[in-house]
Amino acid sequence: MQNDKLKSYLSLHLIVFIWGFTAILGALITISADAIVWYRMLLAGVFLGAFIVYKKKSFKVPTTAFLKLVFVGLLIALHWVTFFHAIQVSNVSITLSIFSLGAFFASLLEPLFYGRKILWYEVFFGLVIIAGLAMIMKVEVNYYEGMVFALISILLGVLFTLMNGKLIHKHDPSVISFYEFLSGVFFISIYYLIQQKFSVEFFELTTNNWILILILASICTAYAFTASVKVMEKLSPYTVMLTTNLEPVYGIILAYFIIGGKEKMSFSFYVGAVIIIITVILNGIIKHKMTPKETAVAKEQASADIL
Repeated sequence: MQNDKLKSYLSLHLIVFIWGFTAILGALITISADAIVWYRMLLAGVFLGAFIVYKKKSFKVPTTAFLKLVFVGLLIALHWVTFFHAIQVSNVSITLSIFSLGAFFASLLEPLFYGRKILWYEVFFGLVIIAGLAMIMKVEVNYYEGMVFALISILLGVLFTLMNGKLIHKHDPSVISFYEFLSGVFFISIYYLIQQKFSVEFFELTTNNWILILILASICTAYAFTASVKVMEKLSPYTVMLTTNLEPVYGIILAYFIIGGKEKMSFSFYVGAVIIIITVILNGIIKHKMTPKETAVAKEQASADIL
């Protein structure tokens, strides 16, 4: 059991590193935020559909579960649209730094979803993350719009992570992701049809954009998202959200070396990064040291309220 949890932690850190690279791709792709999400979810859904067929898994899900997956798909689509828009109106560093607030929001919302008490150390770690965030970036007024969209994005991210944390107990992660991605494409397509945004130019992408989008849809989405859902079989949504606070660290470092220019880091970034890393490690240690009785109680509370 402990070995399985360790593997889940290691897998989660690989996923978070990939997500850090996602922000770089979002900055390099030269089409609108909602177009990026449309292509991303459509292609990721195709990849996952092919994977499910290859593995001979069933696409069947109960009607109630299907409706929940559709709703989560809408949340994911809105999450990614606001995420890429935040990057485009500010930069990678600002957007990913705001994402550090996710752990604090998760510490408050997860108990409501799972019907358990708020744990003092989860709230404490969330507040520490905010301190780390404050040291990472000295935000300028001209980045205000990017901060707002990043904040909306991370709130949506916390909500769909919590919902998937319940859905994973009854459904295959690849099937969950498949329906959520197709649902997201459906809602964005309706928006595009109403706004009459579909045109010949919409489908005429440069070779560079196609390559970046394919990497984004396959490795950074189809694989990473499905794997992130799967690790919640062993890890709590709060732990997943807290560990994703390493995404700003990975993303900002990658942005500095790949993009350069406006992605400059100050000494405060390194101090804040260390605070975030230590917080993530401490959370992992505390979760790892939970007694079997505490673990059983936590699982019983979660199972009692599964969607």
